[in-house]
Amino acid sequence: MDERIKAYDDKMKKASDFLLAELSAIRAGRANPHVLDRVRVDYYGTPTPIQQVGNVTVPEPRMLQIAPWEKNLIKEIEKAIMASDVGITPSNDGSVIRLVFPELTEERRKELVKDVKKKGEEAKVAIRNIRRDGNDAFKKLAKTEISEDEIKDLEEELQKLTDKYIKDIDKTVDEKSADILKV
Repeated sequence: MDERIKAYDDKMKKASDFLLAELSAIRAGRANPHVLDRVRVDYYGTPTPIQQVGNVTVPEPRMLQIAPWEKNLIKEIEKAIMASDVGITPSNDGSVIRLVFPELTEERRKELVKDVKKKGEEAKVAIRNIRRDGNDAFKKLAKTEISEDEIKDLEEELQKLTDKYIKDIDKTVDEKSADILKV
């Protein structure tokens, strides 16, 4: 792969990876520890990911259980979950915190699918913007360094790369949507 194309491939890969991270945080009616990825607990004055202050397990399909390594963190973890966008009220028995995920209504599933498609569209726009930036950069090179034919080849290669990432994003969005709609 041409070194000039590689830089744009890396950027497109990052946009695609960002979408995957966003989608992993969307809950599909089943307990998924990734919904807690962005939740930070105040651990002695330092915002710390929940996974670093306790053990997160999935004892049942619709329940997450957090066993903090220090019992005095239970209140802090509960406070962090309440302040986050997880949308579930934690309960504790003094030693572990439980998050019970309610069954999703059909209406909520459709809202989540819309959200997934919107995030997919945003990722595709980011990919297309990267392609546009690449094409602009290649046109600037045409004035000084390389021939028109080389420019055409670079643009074609960048378009193929764009098509590949757009197809991957569509596939990812379709899979996540199907997962959400599955009862």
